[in-house]
Amino acid sequence: MVAAVRVHKIGGPEVLTYEDITVPAPGPGQIRVRQHACGVNYTDVYFRIGMYPHPAGLPFIVGNEAAGEVVEVGAGVSELKRGDRVAYVNPGCYTEERLVPADRAVKLPDKISYEQAAAMMLKGMTVEYLLRRTFKVEKGMNVLIHAAAGGIGLIFCQWANHLGANVIGTVGSKDKAALARANGCHHTILYRDEDFAARVKEITGGKLCDVVYDSIGKTTFPASLDCIRPLGMFVSFGSASGPIEAFNINLLQFKGSLFATRPTLNTYAAKREDLLAMANELFAVVGSGTVKIPVSRKYALRDAVKAHRDLEARATTGSSILVP
Repeated sequence: MVAAVRVHKIGGPEVLTYEDITVPAPGPGQIRVRQHACGVNYTDVYFRIGMYPHPAGLPFIVGNEAAGEVVEVGAGVSELKRGDRVAYVNPGCYTEERLVPADRAVKLPDKISYEQAAAMMLKGMTVEYLLRRTFKVEKGMNVLIHAAAGGIGLIFCQWANHLGANVIGTVGSKDKAALARANGCHHTILYRDEDFAARVKEITGGKLCDVVYDSIGKTTFPASLDCIRPLGMFVSFGSASGPIEAFNINLLQFKGSLFATRPTLNTYAAKREDLLAMANELFAVVGSGTVKIPVSRKYALRDAVKAHRDLEARATTGSSILVP
């Protein structure tokens, strides 16, 4: 028996149940992983509250990214062996041990720790595809990142800065503004106190942004569209304040023939070769020190309820992890 955090009914943080489960031997194409650290993400909240339907149905184990050691391999697995250090993005992470599809796991370079990996696989690969694939950010571009001091936001700021972009970020407090600036954000906007669209226009001298990356959703739309230059792109990849309601697509025409997309990591990393390419680019920028992964909070696995409460209260910055 191993400990896990499961959801038996949809609801608030209190529905997270710490309990014992049985993990079977790995089947064909599977590996058994002893977890060393599990990432905590807003996506976990979306599954817990039912915004996203969980592929396993009820009950399900929470969590979407983790890192650990391979302790057993199933038939047909050739790329990985017992003792390998791996990280992955796959539902069902808040547990001491689990089965993982071998084609979803990636070997960790020696210089990447388990805690770093658990804090960055989902978030870091999300930033990779958003910056390099959904919209290819290049030197001199104006980029707006909402929630710039969050787990994804801090990685975003560092990476976009490294690419030579003029990085603008919205944050909720002066402390978070200082943190975002320390991680490569050139201009910070206190969204609670300022009209962020007006400030973007001021900061860019009226040129506006080539792209807006929005993980907030309801409260930042449609004002985000007013931050984008003609033919620019609006990238919605989260719903921290609630989902964006249906809108008249003609709005994109009136705002300057804009592009809008709602991408997901699962789609971009669906093919094994794409997953490896994205992970390797992430490992390269982290391994070189170009992008640092700040793990700001560590919780015991049994304290997942507190981790979710802190996350939803926006009381966290950087990445949070659970340690089994």
